[in-house]
Amino acid sequence: MKCQHCNKNEATAYFKQNINGNVTEMHLCEDCAKELGLMNDFSAENFFADTFLGNLLGAGIPAMNILSGIDRCDSCGSTFNDIVSSGLVGCADCYDKFADKLQPSIFKLHGNAKHVGKNITYTEVPDEPQSKEEAAAEQPKSELEKLKEDMKLAIKEQRFEDAAVIRDKIKELGEKE
Repeated sequence: MKCQHCNKNEATAYFKQNINGNVTEMHLCEDCAKELGLMNDFSAENFFADTFLGNLLGAGIPAMNILSGIDRCDSCGSTFNDIVSSGLVGCADCYDKFADKLQPSIFKLHGNAKHVGKNITYTEVPDEPQSKEEAAAEQPKSELEKLKEDMKLAIKEQRFEDAAVIRDKIKELGEKE
């Protein structure tokens, strides 16, 4: 039987909807069912396969314990099942609420169950912002200094042709100033 949505592919999914006695039945291919949001990826084989963290959290936990979990986070209402299936923790309070279940998995994943934060690197900010003219004036100087260093290195390495080209560039920069 052909898909009733695209009329191209073979129908592999059957959809039946009953709303107030109005029954809608459709035979769909897998692509159309996914496109319409009717395909559910739930199966016993891939219950925890949706996310990496879901795999990690689900490892070694008996299915009955997961399915019977009714404990909810007071802040966001997430259950441990929600965390396992999505791989995402609902809020910061979930870490405290489900600490006994989450800590072993977090330790396996990160090597530590306590977050110590990111080290901040500080950069020095000049007291007064430079004007465009000052910044432009400094740019050729740094370029000029770099060219002088390159010329010294070329002379030291006895690359006199390169040194002559660099010398000419230095003269051009000097004329622009």
